[in-house]
Amino acid sequence: MQGITEVGLIVEEARLADTAEVAAIDAWVRAHPASTPFQRPGWIMGVEHGTGQKARMLVARLGSQIVGVLPLTYIRSMLFGRALVGSGFAVDGGILTTHRKAGEMLADAAWTLAEKLGCATLELRGGEAPAGLAWQAKADAYLGFSRPLAADDEAELKAVPKRHRAEIRKGLANDLTFESGRDKRLRDIHYRLYAHSVHHLGTPVFPRALFDGVLDRLGDDADIALVSKDGTPLSAVISLYHDGACMPYWHGAADGARTMRSNEALYFLLMRQARERGCTTFDFGRSKVGTGPAAWKKTWGFEGEPLGYHLRTAPGKETRDVNPLSPQYRRKVEYWKKLPESLATLIGPHIARGLG
Repeated sequence: MQGITEVGLIVEEARLADTAEVAAIDAWVRAHPASTPFQRPGWIMGVEHGTGQKARMLVARLGSQIVGVLPLTYIRSMLFGRALVGSGFAVDGGILTTHRKAGEMLADAAWTLAEKLGCATLELRGGEAPAGLAWQAKADAYLGFSRPLAADDEAELKAVPKRHRAEIRKGLANDLTFESGRDKRLRDIHYRLYAHSVHHLGTPVFPRALFDGVLDRLGDDADIALVSKDGTPLSAVISLYHDGACMPYWHGAADGARTMRSNEALYFLLMRQARERGCTTFDFGRSKVGTGPAAWKKTWGFEGEPLGYHLRTAPGKETRDVNPLSPQYRRKVEYWKKLPESLATLIGPHIARGLG
């Protein structure tokens, strides 16, 4: 797209095929104190690799200096329509700047791009709030759960309310094996557990290639943690690491996980590993307001904070809605739960790649 300029600033699309440019943007994002892993070019490029949805990155520059970025994913789906999302398949990743004018220009450039691509909706998840009456703020759908890590295991346990602390102790007493890494065996196990879990929730499973793409693009800043019992996998999660924070992101569990309290053991031992890695924050990620996962995270002593999303919709068009809790999807969710898991795992990725 053609650059948009004002007061010496220019906004243009990054050349994501240029490794030097991608490295420069990535370094700028990682150095920004308000950044998230979802603003890194590796995230949207991993999403593109895994889903086929196109990565677009807007960059604001003052001369040769980067002063703002907006990572975007161009979502195209026969079922869910078209949308431009910052960032796709993420819980955050909106506008990030170091110049007071850059945010407005990035938002305007993103809308111009959305119109060019025929998208009725532009959705920015987190980041700086765009100004203007055309934008709708939405902070009632998701909660984010994050708090500082404690100094050691005992302090971590004391940070958990007493009732759930007992559940963690039961899990730790079950002689479970904890391991982490990024190899094919762990990827295979994680995907099998993840597909099983989301089928129970009634939502289509994401493509395996999405997880591979993110793991490969983020390198050492992403891994898989697994808890097993006598060689039988019970719980696994892909975690992201960014600016001193550990963020468990894509989780899956076997049917026996609840009995063995393997989820409790998994996250407690992941907290320990995160401390050993030098992390200072544990970010439990987002959960939908009023759901079981949100309530479960609160039992760990995490307080949910509303996540701010910003939407812009073309005049006369309906805002794209892919929230499975929406009334229009309730019957579909119940139907999906009744499908054989093998069939749901086979066809689910073809549907889920259009959710974003």
